[in-house]
Amino acid sequence: MFAMVLTAIGQPLSWQELPDSQPCAGEVRLRVEACGVCRTDLHVIDGELPDVAVPVIPGHEIVGIVDALGEGVTALVRGDRVGVPWLGHTCGTCRYCTTGAENLCDYPQFTGYTRPGGFATQVVADAAYCIPLGDDRDPVAVAPLLCAGLIGWRCLVKAGEAEVLGLYGFGAAAHIIAQVARWQGRRVFAFTRPGDVDGQAFARSLGAAWAGSSAESPPESLDAAILFAPDGSLIPLALQAVRKGGRVVCGGIHMSQIPAFPYRLLWEERQVLSVANLTRADAKAFFTIVPQVGVTTTTTAYPLERANEALSDLRHGRLHGAAVLTCPPR
Repeated sequence: MFAMVLTAIGQPLSWQELPDSQPCAGEVRLRVEACGVCRTDLHVIDGELPDVAVPVIPGHEIVGIVDALGEGVTALVRGDRVGVPWLGHTCGTCRYCTTGAENLCDYPQFTGYTRPGGFATQVVADAAYCIPLGDDRDPVAVAPLLCAGLIGWRCLVKAGEAEVLGLYGFGAAAHIIAQVARWQGRRVFAFTRPGDVDGQAFARSLGAAWAGSSAESPPESLDAAILFAPDGSLIPLALQAVRKGGRVVCGGIHMSQIPAFPYRLLWEERQVLSVANLTRADAKAFFTIVPQVGVTTTTTAYPLERANEALSDLRHGRLHGAAVLTCPPR
């Protein structure tokens, strides 16, 4: 197998030839077709997540074909196309796993962080955490749904019944979930980096009722806001933009420092909450509605060996939609 490997924190990934992966009991091996590039991959590479153990293969928006089965796997067969998301395994016995909150498991494993990821031609995954996708799906189009879509969906659920919804950071997750929100009958207000007129036009093309800079005030109060940009300074701005009783949902796994802000912004029963990881129930619900909504993803494809270029484009805001690495059969 070949992989783009993180060998030192903060350094570019290196192209390596490695022994073929072999699945253990309960696991499957996939021939990777595509893997989305997520901002969380940057947090892993930059060491912004705790205890990153190198070497590690990043990537957790994986689409692939099952080509080997570990002992005891019966729900999948060779030739199945499946997706592998960020949450790669849970203990099943802690208080969170036994109460429907496996996303908060005390002993989780995460794809591309604490277990090998999809910036590779092969990956081994826990069969119980693979998402059946069907043979008719385009791997490149589907890959961003496996994190940007799933985390966006969980954020949207946490936003409640908000009719006027603000999305801060109009990247991979926002461009997917904006389509779902519009299908649900919500009005979407999009906030981009200052001066990103192309990004604002992109948001309007997906049905946003308004698009402007994150430094601007929206034309009316928001019922809720979702923050996809990992910028802590956006929290006070979002609190200022939501109505009394409104909610600010933080969708990122990492965020820069939140500046001090007056209690007046939080008062009147406004809320700030975070979304952590996802559950298999989230995946089941989301992938049920995707065909009903007719979600389309805007992607830029890169060959696997150009992963560093894709990561750089993501880091510097040069993308509309999502970057996806492709792995043609070898």
